[in-house]
Amino acid sequence: MWDFGQISSRAGRLREVDVAVYTWVLRHRSLSADAAAAELGTSRQEVAESVQRLLDAHLVYRSPVDPAVGFARAPEAALARLSAPSEARIRQSQYQVALYEEELSSFRPSYEEHRPPDARAFEVIDTLEDVRATLNRASEDCRTEMISSQPGGGHRVPEAMQEAITRDRRLLERGVSIRTLYHHTARFHAPSQAYVAAASALGGQYRTAHALFGRLIVFDRASAFIPLQDESWGAVVIREPDTVGYLCDVFEQTWDSATPFVDAASEGLEQVSRQVNETILRLLATGLKDETVARRLGMSLRTVRRHIAEIMDELNATSRFQAGVTAALNGVVGASAPPEVEQRAP
Repeated sequence: MWDFGQISSRAGRLREVDVAVYTWVLRHRSLSADAAAAELGTSRQEVAESVQRLLDAHLVYRSPVDPAVGFARAPEAALARLSAPSEARIRQSQYQVALYEEELSSFRPSYEEHRPPDARAFEVIDTLEDVRATLNRASEDCRTEMISSQPGGGHRVPEAMQEAITRDRRLLERGVSIRTLYHHTARFHAPSQAYVAAASALGGQYRTAHALFGRLIVFDRASAFIPLQDESWGAVVIREPDTVGYLCDVFEQTWDSATPFVDAASEGLEQVSRQVNETILRLLATGLKDETVARRLGMSLRTVRRHIAEIMDELNATSRFQAGVTAALNGVVGASAPPEVEQRAP
């Protein structure tokens, strides 16, 4: 008898002749190899081998009264019979996993309470799956506030936005305060606009800034998530109070200087474009590379270079650095530069 494991290791077992024999059995309700061979114009041995393959695949079966009489099953019914052993094993495995989870969950409170402080202070999570699981647990445990900085908001796909609004709705309905920072470029992104409109209606608060300090999520000012610097999908969970407090201070200073989220069309495309150019000029004046500017502003490198070309043309500058310095000397930029983050004593 076949099961899924046997099928996968014997791929291509059923042959073209089996379809003809299956059809013949379906029409004649017989497993006679001689009669089928005569009508189909093939050898008796080939028909007999085909019948055996069809029996193994549960596509045909013998009459319990007369072995020469046979019936064909619908392919769906054959599949159900083939898959039944594997499905039973899957159910058993799922049941066993549920038992493990229930049994081991009673140890978590003790672990959380008594593990060494240094083990709780900084936790490195290497895989995206584990990061998501830890974020989900922190979200479920969150009771008062979630703050986050989400650079590059204009690049998030609609599916991610839908997942985010579902998660945030649960938090807001529990009375949790949500404040999120995005890059200004998110205001040009329709899915971001729709997400912010929906979440704002539920009580979430969203602001944008030209330059952000990086990706950050903080729950109840007790645990902070920041990305690993190796550009992987991993994260570091920080629970050390002073470090978490410092990250919250960084967020608050950026939040205070940020502007409420509005889509670019509402604010005026010309004004938004001017603000972007001024920020690029400030960064160019410090000698930053195009790639660094793009990363800080949450923009593509191609878009940044297009803005830079427009700026250089307008200022008659021959280099990026000259454009930044010329703009600063002429008072084009500088007055609205974002404040520096205050240094806090360790």
